[in-house]
Amino acid sequence: MAELGPNATLDDIVFADRNKAYGAFELRKGYRADVTKATLIGAVLFILAMFTPSIINKLTAGEEVEEVMVEVDLMKIPPPPIDPAEPPPPPPPPVEQPKVNTVKFLPPEVKKDEEVPEEVPPPTVEEIKEAVVADKTIEGDPNANEIIVAPEAVAAPSKGTVVEAAPEPEKVFTVVEQQPEFPGGTTEMYKYLSKNIKYPSAASRANVSGRVFMSFVVNTDGSIQDVSVLKGLGFGCDEEAIRVVKAMPKWKPGKQSGRAVRVKYNLPINFQLE
Repeated sequence: MAELGPNATLDDIVFADRNKAYGAFELRKGYRADVTKATLIGAVLFILAMFTPSIINKLTAGEEVEEVMVEVDLMKIPPPPIDPAEPPPPPPPPVEQPKVNTVKFLPPEVKKDEEVPEEVPPPTVEEIKEAVVADKTIEGDPNANEIIVAPEAVAAPSKGTVVEAAPEPEKVFTVVEQQPEFPGGTTEMYKYLSKNIKYPSAASRANVSGRVFMSFVVNTDGSIQDVSVLKGLGFGCDEEAIRVVKAMPKWKPGKQSGRAVRVKYNLPINFQLE
């Protein structure tokens, strides 16, 4: 092993008896110097980057740009050229004048005496007591009774017979204050249906069940009218539902404002196989 002097560094100890010409020894030996140089150069570049804008502003501060103010007289500027093809602008809207109170007054018109119509004074109370007001003054019997003539009946142009207007049909209500009711109430109605409905054989063979939605009108006397099917099942169920509804007894009619009226009623009828 090579002998090391008292001033030997760590690098000398590490690279003792090794090939120092390989390059690693020189890199280790000059490492601190290289790091110091790099740090100094980086610090200088950072300081220059920080202070460069301030230096540039100080150098260019003396150069001031003069702004030239030019006075322009707008009255001396020539107007723009007029295009003959361009339509003229619309006139401004009229200014509405404030309204004031007015009183109708017609100036007197001068006419000859013969052109002025004679003013007839209105009849007195005594004259009205003894006569009837009319468009003419006629002297008659003061004791006679006034007869009021009835207007003549208007006859039809054909065969001289009077045509009477047909009575208007009564209105059918859908919503009323008091709904029509089956005699005895809803419970009695369903008892009537279950007792009188005969299940159609075609529906029984096809195993069909469900509801038939009916619609009908309850008249003012409680009778049933205008029976129809809103939604049916077929297989004879619709016809059976119509038959049973038409055979119902008279209902209690619906009322509106205390009087009986015609009411449209919807009723579902259930067909269920036992």
